[in-house]
This record gives sequence, structure tokens and C-alpha cells, in this order.
Amino acid sequence: MRRFLTPLIVIFLIGLVSLMVKSIMGRQKEAEAGPTASAAVETPGIASTTAASAPGENTVAPAALHYPDLDKVRIPAGVPSQEVDYTGFRLSFNKENGTPNWVAWELLGSETDGAATRGSRKFFADYDVDGCPENSDYSNSGYDRGHMCPAADQKWSEDAMTDCFVMTNMCPQDHALNSGAWSTLEKRERIWAQRDSAIVIVSGPIYEKSDRQRIGDAEVRVPSAFFKVFVAPYLAQPRGIAFVYPNMTAPGSMEQYVMTIDEVERITGYDFFYALPDDIETAVESSSSFKDWNRNPRKR
Repeated sequence: MRRFLTPLIVIFLIGLVSLMVKSIMGRQKEAEAGPTASAAVETPGIASTTAASAPGENTVAPAALHYPDLDKVRIPAGVPSQEVDYTGFRLSFNKENGTPNWVAWELLGSETDGAATRGSRKFFADYDVDGCPENSDYSNSGYDRGHMCPAADQKWSEDAMTDCFVMTNMCPQDHALNSGAWSTLEKRERIWAQRDSAIVIVSGPIYEKSDRQRIGDAEVRVPSAFFKVFVAPYLAQPRGIAFVYPNMTAPGSMEQYVMTIDEVERITGYDFFYALPDDIETAVESSSSFKDWNRNPRKR
């Protein structure tokens, strides 16, 4: 009997060693490959689990993930662009217009409140950016220094609050819009971030060929409209929406100014959220349900 058992034991041991080697080699290959460009990775600050949700509620996906580079935008070749990273946001600056092409940031629900305040912070020029205007270029122009990334989104950090007053983050904005509909949209985005755990926002001016008015010694060009696009990529069913407001009084409800992200891409020529997996990008950019976005945050 021992003659038969000994070969069987040897065969068993050889098979076991072979399986162990294959397992180790497989893990090595995965480590060498690393994550793909569109792969999502876990990130702190975004809820990984949710409480029991109401029927039909679009909650944060279990084991919420983070898609890199959602704060990057592709723009047409030939458009002047100097990209700059600041604390809490990044932007592309257009030296010919004296305004950003776009400003992008991720807003976590946990970042919507904090100790940092506007206080006595002053607008300042970034002299490392070609064509950046001075604060004085807006003085007595009849236009506000309109934040693209708002100060109230930066309460979570003193450095972020300071950086958002850089003149590269400003556009000439009609006071009625800045203090009215635009301000209302900014307040709403913080509610959305709290409800959805995290959203990504891109904002900027829209110029028509007929927009020839310029202000200040830097000749900052006044836009005729502004866009703001949103994506909530970490929900069980990710969603997107966009708004376009004329640079003037914007009466009526927010819903009147809703567009799809695809429509804003056609207007601007920009490519937003290209780092998302293709199926998710197509879904969030082709629809814009104001009803879904305007749903009240769930009490927790």
C-alpha cells in the first residue's frame, strides 16, 4: 500500500506548488499593470456605504470609487490656454480674453462647511500667468469680479479660500446675475454635494464673435453668457446636468436655464468628463433631469 501512496503524495505536492506559483505570478502581473486610465480607485472623503434608502432613491454606490482627471477639460486646438493648479481647483486661462476658459473642481459634501471665511481677503493677480488682469482692471467698469469657483465652496481650507480670489478665477459679471441667479445656483451646488457625497463642477464664460466690449488696462473681454456643468459620478446611477445663463438679469426659475452637458459641449467646443468610462460619460452628458437634481437631500 505504501508503494501506491508515495507517488500519489508526490503528485499532490507538485500540483499544490504549481498552483501557488501561478497565484503569485498572477498577483505580480496585476501589480505591474496598475490601474487603467478610466479605472476607478477608492478615495477618502466619499461615503463608501449608505443607510437604507427610500424606494427609487439614487444613493451613493456601495464601495464608492474615485475617477481621476474629472477636473480636466479638452478644448479646441488654437484656443489660448495656460493651465494652472490652485488649492481646491484648477483652470485654463485665456490670455487673449483675460479670463479663464474653464475652472474645475471637485466638491465633497464634507467640504461645504468649515472655518475659512471671506473676511478681508483681497483679489490678487497671478503674475506667473500671462495676461492675468489686475484687481484695478474691474474698478468702475460696471461689472462684478465674478468668481467661477465660488468662495463659499472653499470654506474647508484657508489656502483654498485665499486662492479662489485670484484674478484668473474671475470674469466680468453683471451684478444682477452675480448676486441673483448665479448665487442661487452656487448655493444649490453645495446642497447637491452634501446629498450626493461628491460632485464635480466646471464653470466658465461663453463668448460670441460679437462680444467686443473690454474693460480696464488689461482689456478684459466681457462674455455674453456663462456655463456651469455638473456630474455626480459616484451614485448608483450617475447623473449630469448643465446650466447656461446670459450675462444679465436672469428671471424665472432655474429649470428654464437647464441644458444637457452635450449641448454645452456643442456651444463651447469643449470635452468635459472624458476620463469617465464611455458608457457613464454618454449617460450623464445626454440627459439633464432637473427634477432628479432638485430632489431634497435625504435626512440622515
